[in-house]
Amino acid sequence: MTTVWPLLVFTLIVPALLLVRRLYRRRQARRSAQGIGPVIESCRHLLTLVVNLQQHRGLSSAWLSGDAGFLPRLRQKQLEIEGLFPILMQAARNEAQRHAPCFVGNDVALFAFRWRSLVDTLQGKSAEQSIAEHSHMIAQALDWLAALGEARIEPLAMETEEIGRARNFAYRLPALAEALGQARAIGAGVAARRGCSPVARVRLMFLVSRAEALLEQATQANDGGPLTARVRASLQQMARTVRTSMLLSDGVRIAPEEYFGIATQVIDAVIAWVDQSGQMLHALAQGAEESGPAVRA
Repeated sequence: MTTVWPLLVFTLIVPALLLVRRLYRRRQARRSAQGIGPVIESCRHLLTLVVNLQQHRGLSSAWLSGDAGFLPRLRQKQLEIEGLFPILMQAARNEAQRHAPCFVGNDVALFAFRWRSLVDTLQGKSAEQSIAEHSHMIAQALDWLAALGEARIEPLAMETEEIGRARNFAYRLPALAEALGQARAIGAGVAARRGCSPVARVRLMFLVSRAEALLEQATQANDGGPLTARVRASLQQMARTVRTSMLLSDGVRIAPEEYFGIATQVIDAVIAWVDQSGQMLHALAQGAEESGPAVRA
């Protein structure tokens, strides 16, 4: 009889503990799901900032390299970026209410100050200085985006085996867009000057190769659908343009506007993929909120 009681207790306690574990994990997943919508919106706002800064960087590079035709679009882009800061400030206030916030209002205020300083001194910079300062600011915004993905989205994605899509949304695809954005800025300056320096040649070759590698990583998540083929075809066209029209020893064979358009086409396709991934993650979170995740014992 004495040996029966421990077995009986064990058979009663273990199922009870597993049930408590399921309920706890379900409650945690639902809490995460309830907050995922605002987080994805914050990520989208950051991505919008990054895309506009990338465009401003490319326009600035062409303008500072001698093509005055880019100036009207440059000024319009400055107004669009300035209009994003109130939205980002509210996103930062929302994030500040969470444990271990990824960025706060002071971060956005400092970022806005640096941006205005860049705009005020842009005319006196070289194209290379402009690219470097833009890239530093973009890297900061991408760090915030990646931190939001890791801290707020991946925990839910891990529960539902969607980790690849979460990383595509918050890290891989934005990193791909940034590699392409840098190549657009450098290439626009090269095309405007009608000449490619050895440093620019090495940098363009590296960025195109990095973009190709990042695309291969992103495709492993298998979440792009038709957009994967669109990005691949656009990237191949851009890579071919760089290698056959900009890096040859007999000079540059493409106008700045044409190159800018080719590069923008592939970046737009990448951003469309990011947006699609965000929509899928949001739908995933709503499903988790309604039913709770399937939990393995």
